[in-house]
Amino acid sequence: MKPIPFNQPGFVGRELEYISQAVACGHISGDGSFTRKVQSRLEQDLGVHRVLLATSCTDALEMSSLLLGLGPGDEFIVPSYTFVSTVNAFALRGARPVFVDIRPDTLNIDERLVESRIGPKTRAIVVVHYAGVACEMEVLGEIAARHGIPLVEDNAHGLFAGLRGRLLGTFGSLATLSFHETKNFTCGEGGALIINDPALVEPAEIIRDKGTNRAQFFRGQVDKYTWVGMGSSFLPSDLLAAVLLAQLEGRDRILEARRRVWLRYRTELASWAANHGIGLPAVPEDREQSFHLFYLLMRSLSERQALIEHLRSRAIMAVFHYQPLHSSPMGRSFGGKPGDCPVTEDISDRLLRLPLFNWLSEADQSRVIEAIIEFG
Repeated sequence: MKPIPFNQPGFVGRELEYISQAVACGHISGDGSFTRKVQSRLEQDLGVHRVLLATSCTDALEMSSLLLGLGPGDEFIVPSYTFVSTVNAFALRGARPVFVDIRPDTLNIDERLVESRIGPKTRAIVVVHYAGVACEMEVLGEIAARHGIPLVEDNAHGLFAGLRGRLLGTFGSLATLSFHETKNFTCGEGGALIINDPALVEPAEIIRDKGTNRAQFFRGQVDKYTWVGMGSSFLPSDLLAAVLLAQLEGRDRILEARRRVWLRYRTELASWAANHGIGLPAVPEDREQSFHLFYLLMRSLSERQALIEHLRSRAIMAVFHYQPLHSSPMGRSFGGKPGDCPVTEDISDRLLRLPLFNWLSEADQSRVIEAIIEFG
C-alpha cells in the first residue's frame, strides 16, 4: 500500500529554470536579482511598505525582537499555543513571555484576555494567525494602540489570507512569513519580515545585513559602508529566492489546489464529525483563510492517539500539533504552570492534523476520508 505522507512540498514548474538563471548570472548569495523580485512582488501583492526576505520565519521574528529593542526586564504577550520560535525569538534577547490562552473556536489568542496581562514591563504583543485564520486584529490593534505597545503578527500560516478584506500581515507594526517546506508557498527553508512602520525600514536593513549600512551604500546614500549597529546574517541565498519566485507566480494554482482539498475534507467529514461529537475547523464568515491545514478535534487524548495509530496502520500519516508552551520545561522556568491556559491544554490533547498538501490526489484523499469514517 502506497504511503500517504502528512506533507509533501509541491512545485509549480519554473523552480529549476529560475535556479539555473540564478546560477548563470553568477550571483547566488543574498540580495540578488531574485531576492529583489520576490520582495517587490510581495510588497505589491500585500500592499505593504517593505518586505525583507530572511532565512526563516524564526529569523524574521528574531529581527522583530531586535528592532523593537526587547531585552532583560521586558515582557511580551504571546499565545501558549504556538511553535517555540514565536517565543524563542524574543526570549533570546532576555525578555520574559507572558502566556495567554486561546479561543476555543479559531484557536487564536483570546483577545478578551490580553489587556488583563499587560503590565508596566510589556513591550510587545505577539499574535499568531493559527491555520491561516485571522485573529481579532481590530480589537487587538485597539488594545495595542491604547497602551502604546507594538503589535507583531506571526503569519507563518496565513500568507494571502485576510480579515474583512484586509490581508494578514498588514495590521501590525511588523509581521513575519514562513516558506518552510510545510507551508503553502515554499523554498525549503525561508521567511520574510513585513515592515509596516516606515521608521523601522533602515534599522531592519542594518540588522539583516550584519549591522552594516550596506543597503544605503548600494542606494548611493553613503560613499562607503561600515559597521553602524548590531545585526547578524539573515539573508537567504538567491537560489532559494529563485524557487520562491516560481511559487509566488503559481499563487492562484496553489491556493485553489489547497482550497479543493480543504473543502472536500469539510464536506465529506461533516456528518461523521457531527454524529460522533468531533470538532472541525472554525472559520468565521468575515475571514478569508489560507487553507493551510485541516484538523479534527477528537473527544479525548486517547481517542486522538487511537486514530493516529489507525491511520498509520493504513499507511496514512496524521500528526498532532503544538504542545502547550506555558507548562513546558522552559515555560515553567518563566513562571508558567499547568492550568494557566486551560483551553490550550485541552485543544493540544485532542487536535489531529490530516494530510494536506498542494497536490494531494483525489484518490489519496479518498483513502484518508474512508479510513477516518471506518474508525468509528
